[in-house]
Amino acid sequence: MRIGIVNDLPIATEALRRVLALAPEHQLAWSAKDGAEAVENCARDRPDLLLMDLIMPRMDGVEATRRIMSETPCAILIVTAAVEANAARVFAAMGHGALDAVDTPLLGTGDLVSGAGPLLAKICAIGRLIGDGAAQSGRRRSGRTPSSHQPLVAIGASAGGPAALAEVLRGLPGNFPAAVVIVQHVDARFAPGLADWLGQHSSLPVRLAIEGDRLVSGQVLIAGTDDHLVFKSKDQLGYTAQPADHPYRPSVDVFFRSIDLHRDGRTVGILLTGMGSDGAKELKALRMRGHHTIAQDQATSAVYGMPKAAAALSAAVEILPLDRIAPKLIDLLAFAQPRRGQAK
Repeated sequence: MRIGIVNDLPIATEALRRVLALAPEHQLAWSAKDGAEAVENCARDRPDLLLMDLIMPRMDGVEATRRIMSETPCAILIVTAAVEANAARVFAAMGHGALDAVDTPLLGTGDLVSGAGPLLAKICAIGRLIGDGAAQSGRRRSGRTPSSHQPLVAIGASAGGPAALAEVLRGLPGNFPAAVVIVQHVDARFAPGLADWLGQHSSLPVRLAIEGDRLVSGQVLIAGTDDHLVFKSKDQLGYTAQPADHPYRPSVDVFFRSIDLHRDGRTVGILLTGMGSDGAKELKALRMRGHHTIAQDQATSAVYGMPKAAAALSAAVEILPLDRIAPKLIDLLAFAQPRRGQAK
């Protein structure tokens, strides 16, 4: 991949240059000392991937991500010091379309090769995602366990997902009559912060899913590890490392496939903004089994990749703008409440 570096600190830029030099399949496209310069550079020479710092003069990484994803979209990985301490900024950047975040490797404090491992792993995963190289394993239709009657809303999201998820959850009432399970492409370190942040935007309780969790109406569970969240029985969740070679972890496709394998109860599958095609094929499988499926429309998607793939496959019963998804869920699940003036 051709990769751009955006960082105002020369020592950090040099560290990133050295990391890229460890992987000859990657090429440095250019470097920029702040967000404003990165916006200009992308307009002239759009790279495959940007390594974007958060805190910079003139224009920070959040605003630069917003501008770039709006004007010359490309994959963006947040690479900054103390990512966990800047969780709010990370989620803001992800809301505008950044894919993930990782700490900046440091020079002069140890072995650069081992210190570069987390960053190179993220770059590799994004490269596979950009290339849409997800290997689709064969379907296993036998051995489906008995139906669960607990209604389920299953949501997959990637780049731009945190903001989109907040919008959907904000529109659901506190006594929403279905369980909500979310797979958002996010590093496991940031998943607890994402759950807390989404909880501030929702009248429903939001927490990370743990091994053995069962569905509860009006509760939101979020995939919380780097393994794949799956249904292991009709209404019981768990985690699996397989498939190990999937380009993104946790995977929406793997999660949706487990619904198809284990559940016959009422399910609404939703695919929100994101890069690549994760979730599209298995959303189609859910539709073919009679479940209602929804994809976010292009106009309201920060990154029109995953929903576009779903639309191309006719995987979605409905393609809706973001602000219509929560009202549609309320209608589909026959929840009786006074309608807001804008609801149709």
